[in-house]
Amino acid sequence: MKLPGPNIVTRRLVLRPWLESDAGALYKYASDPGIGLAAGWPPHTSVENSLEVIRTVFSAPETYAVVLKETGEPVGSAGIMFGEGLHSAEMKADEGEIGYWIGRPYWGQGLIPEAVRCLLRRCFEELGMSAVWCGYYDGNTKSQET
Repeated sequence: MKLPGPNIVTRRLVLRPWLESDAGALYKYASDPGIGLAAGWPPHTSVENSLEVIRTVFSAPETYAVVLKETGEPVGSAGIMFGEGLHSAEMKADEGEIGYWIGRPYWGQGLIPEAVRCLLRRCFEELGMSAVWCGYYDGNTKSQET
């Protein structure tokens, strides 16, 4: 069993576990159809729906809220999925996949690439992975560019 990862601090971000108190902020961004559909999940329908996602999907090890240092607000999510879990790539046990999304107001600011660089470093240097995958859904050109 993999343990939850540590908080990861970058120049502009803190990557930390999701908290139940983040449900309102999660709903604010995850209710946007342009976010979820591009990432392969349905838009959130209520704060309660977002809370359930935090309790289930976002409680997985190595799943992080992408939090702006400046405001303390979670504005996206990034995480590492492992070979034995659900993922879009066919992976071996020592491989992982990085997934991410960020709220529309923060597109194009380089925040997700900043987060992903730290997750890649964690994958190879701390978790000893042999390969890391990153996919995107058709039409999601923003993730393709990351």
